[in-house]
Amino acid sequence: MHRRRRTALSVSAALLVAVPLLAACGSEAHPGAAAVVGDERIPVSAVQAQVAEVRTAQERSPQAAQLIKDTGRLTRAKLYDLIVDRVVRRAADDAGVEVTRKEVQEARSVLEGQAGGADQLAAMYLQQRGVAPGQIDDVVRRDVTVNKLAAAIGATNTPEGQQKLNEAFTAAAESLDIDVNPRFGAWSDRKLELGDYKADWITQVSSEPGTAAAGA
Repeated sequence: MHRRRRTALSVSAALLVAVPLLAACGSEAHPGAAAVVGDERIPVSAVQAQVAEVRTAQERSPQAAQLIKDTGRLTRAKLYDLIVDRVVRRAADDAGVEVTRKEVQEARSVLEGQAGGADQLAAMYLQQRGVAPGQIDDVVRRDVTVNKLAAAIGATNTPEGQQKLNEAFTAAAESLDIDVNPRFGAWSDRKLELGDYKADWITQVSSEPGTAAAGA
């Protein structure tokens, strides 16, 4: 593996920025929704289900207390992921980029090899990214999509390339007219942030197209 290549395994759980778990009922305009992205609602229940899945996995870990402490306020991070999934998908669609199930499986296989096995990868994603085992494929798909998009638009692993990729995401976000329930924070198309939360991977491009993006 090229030494400069960075993988999704390097991110710290400290990136999961604090926000209380909300039993929000949704905004008046979109009752029951944590956010509306384009014509797609993200229900509060979907966000809470993702948080619950992570908590269940953490509770089964020998490091349960520390894992839960490190991701003590997980809701905003999970809503952010759900929003960004749709932003990445729109940016990829705009660029004519598609990711197949085979590509996701191949990328996951590579990551499992790097981690020392499927169980080790699951433990690393849970510890470092706040991702439950059942959520890994979705995250890998997003990582692969980001890197294929970067290759398609010529966004190289440079500050200029990262800016070009960000511009593609910003354009996609603007076209989706993202509306977030204020109880979960305010979304910024320009900064690609939800309140004060922004994942580092969004500004980083892997040096090898098609591989997992850095720090999702």
